[in-house]
Amino acid sequence: MFVKRIKFRPIFQDDDYSFGELQVLSVAEELKKPELLEKMFVYDDGIVKGFVHIDGNEIVELYVDYFFQGQGVGAALIEFAKENYPVSFLWAIEKNVDAIRFYARHGFHATDIKKFEEGTTEYLVMLEKK
Repeated sequence: MFVKRIKFRPIFQDDDYSFGELQVLSVAEELKKPELLEKMFVYDDGIVKGFVHIDGNEIVELYVDYFFQGQGVGAALIEFAKENYPVSFLWAIEKNVDAIRFYARHGFHATDIKKFEEGTTEYLVMLEKK
């Protein structure tokens, strides 16, 4: 949640979401769904440093704890997804240029396909694996 706040608060500028809805307990409640947990993979070397959520051929989420960014955790997670699952696309917030650059380094490139992030006026852009 900390990473989401750091990355998304400047884009969405929505404190009600960042500090209201985006809380440990509400997010943890979502994780009680067994079918969701079966599709999540955690980078854990004694410390949980990040996770990737895969659904079919989509990388739904990939987050690395702020304190471990730039240390290969995200690269390990995305490469794990590519090597073990038929992932071919993902969505990223168009203004999250750091994420888009990261995904491009790992073979995912922006398409012309866009949609609104639910409940916002911000676009998501589809990135496809080349």
